[in-house]
Amino acid sequence: CLHLAEGFETIDEVRPARTASFVAAGPHIAAREQAWAAEMADLIHELVGSGATVGLERLNAGSAIALQGQGLRIVDAQEPVEMARAIKSDEEMKCVIASLRATEIGVARLRDAIRPGLTEAQLWSVLHQSVIAQNGDYVETRLLNAGARTNPWFQETSDNVIGPNELIALDTDVVGCHGYYADFSRSFHSGPGAPTPLQRELYRIAHEQVHHNMDILRPHMSFRDYAEAAWDIPARYHANRYYLSAHGCGMTGEYPYLYHRGDFPDAGYDGEILPGMTLCVESYIGAEGGREGVKLEQQVLVTDKGIELLSHFPFEDDLLR
Repeated sequence: CLHLAEGFETIDEVRPARTASFVAAGPHIAAREQAWAAEMADLIHELVGSGATVGLERLNAGSAIALQGQGLRIVDAQEPVEMARAIKSDEEMKCVIASLRATEIGVARLRDAIRPGLTEAQLWSVLHQSVIAQNGDYVETRLLNAGARTNPWFQETSDNVIGPNELIALDTDVVGCHGYYADFSRSFHSGPGAPTPLQRELYRIAHEQVHHNMDILRPHMSFRDYAEAAWDIPARYHANRYYLSAHGCGMTGEYPYLYHRGDFPDAGYDGEILPGMTLCVESYIGAEGGREGVKLEQQVLVTDKGIELLSHFPFEDDLLR
């Protein structure tokens, strides 16, 4: 595939790569890893001299051991790599925004296609068609549900038939234009009647959670302080809460994870919310044992002055009333 690099001004040199994986090598994997490591070490020595320190983010254990045997010092580079990846450049933000705008077009088409009698999968396919037609990549998860399958969250899209006057919950999780993630969630009503008071209550509470947590975000806030200031989930919705309060977003879900106050002692870790981070602020509201639930989520950019809303798809007026 050397021809794929032709004409790119950002690429100076292309070298064929050895594939060091069991899938490619089978029982010869150890010899393949040794050959791969020798080739990598030769190149590193050529570029920076002997005794180099090499940071590895992710690598097969056998490959890492083989590389260390080539006179290189191997260190775990995952933390600095993830930290650096969390801060988006201006060029990356152009990609993020392009992906979001294309995904919003897809969600609008999906919303227009809603009608009782469709299966979840048929409705969900509308988003796929639009994303691919706009040169996006793929949808990473299967998270569109209707009616009783909206509670609890994380049930996968199925052939369940959408009934009248049901809630429909969607998390986009689109690896879209230029490979960047468009991650926002919306919930809709299937009609033809009006939403019930309970459906509206679930929606308003989720809307309140998202907006409270967006409002407290500020640059240089610690993860611990965010957890302390974040919205308190009412007890009847706590068991089915979304497992995160917010998370980083780039080419997929990324560092950092921001946890709820109650989960922070067991799962949380401290850090700093920095300008240039793109974050997705989450809410799922559905009572344990309840019939339906609402999923909402907004994608934002942290700036020196606060946050900038990136996801512009509107909320549902008939569910907010």
